Amino acid sequence: QVQLVESGGGLVQAGGSLRLSCAASEGTFSTMGWFRQAPGKEREFVAAIRWGGSTYYIDSAKGRFTISRDSAKNTVYLQMNSLKPEDTAVYYCALMTHWGIATDGSLYHYWGQGTQVTVSS
Repeated sequence: QVQLVESGGGLVQAGGSLRLSCAASEGTFSTMGWFRQAPGKEREFVAAIRWGGSTYYIDSAKGRFTISRDSAKNTVYLQMNSLKPEDTAVYYCALMTHWGIATDGSLYHYWGQGTQVTVSS
């Protein structure tokens, strides 16, 4: 099975930056995405990147977050700038196993354990 391990989370002040990393145990050859879940909230889509390089973001992340991947390292990154308190959540990376809309979490069947991102005001 494919294993995903996230890293890079932490505590930052509003306006700060973090770069999350997600390392896969093997080549994915598919869409990889980032999701987040805040306490008491449902999981939500954040960003995704296709094998061909196309990227997708929730509106609130556009202009602040950048998703990228290094296929040689089987790793996907999420650069987060201008962080806001509302970005506070556990961030999960995931591998899509069924082709479809990149924002559809049900199409992702491999998930990491998550990394905590906390943004203070």
